[in-house]
Amino acid sequence: MMSNQENLIAILINEIDNVAVACNDFKRHEEINIHGKTVVLLDDIGMAHKIAVTDISKGEDIVKFGVCIGSATANIQAGELVHLHNIKSNYIVMR
Repeated sequence: MMSNQENLIAILINEIDNVAVACNDFKRHEEINIHGKTVVLLDDIGMAHKIAVTDISKGEDIVKFGVCIGSATANIQAGELVHLHNIKSNYIVMR
């Protein structure tokens, strides 16, 4: 655990969200507190990127802002970066 843990911040926008938004840059293995839950980061995560707060199964909805923003294209573990490599957007139509 890091001595400056109080400076490590991520925001859970809605209580039903399964991803939080990083307010800082984080390094893999750092522990952060997200809405009262300690999450160990499995990836380096850049500011404004999404962090899985819970395990998310392949095909499960990714929920941010209290709404589904996409679905998982692979199993995602709590603490993992949620980004283009493991999510399919509900807003982008591929032609």
